[in-house]
Amino acid sequence: MSRNNKKDEVLMNEDITVREVRCTSDDGTNYGIIPTRDAQATADELGLDLVLIAPSAKPPVAKIMDYGKFKYQQEKKKKEAKKKQKVIVVKEVKFSVKIADNDINYKVKHAIEFLEKGFHVKCRVFLKGREMAHPEAGVEVLERIWPMLEEYGTRDAKPKQEGRFVNMMVLPKKEEKK
Repeated sequence: MSRNNKKDEVLMNEDITVREVRCTSDDGTNYGIIPTRDAQATADELGLDLVLIAPSAKPPVAKIMDYGKFKYQQEKKKKEAKKKQKVIVVKEVKFSVKIADNDINYKVKHAIEFLEKGFHVKCRVFLKGREMAHPEAGVEVLERIWPMLEEYGTRDAKPKQEGRFVNMMVLPKKEEKK
């Protein structure tokens, strides 16, 4: 009953080649350090599998358990954890240093819509050519935008330059539970 895939790196039953193991059981019984063949015989008597759970320990630790049931419970835990995890979506709104006020208002309106939907918004100012010599101009644009977004979100950090961009991350405000 050997099931040893590359993806599933668990040594069990006849695949365990070490001479002796520290053996325990699923129900908490501790068999101590015994020869592997004795541990395998005990597992066979109980109709269970001998699974190597800590191969790097001295001596290696093996557990007598129902491997199918164990694997099923692991998968169930993974699925449960995945359900509880929240996916963070980051929307990006790009600005330039020489942007007109009406363009700023239009783009800020979109950023507000994203924040209201619960998305994170990354406001970026792209620095072209000689604008790279004055990144503070990009920071000024983001500082002009921030008061418009303030009531809809919280700023992660002050605007900072990253390569050709000056970035500012705005997170949606947490809704107060009533």
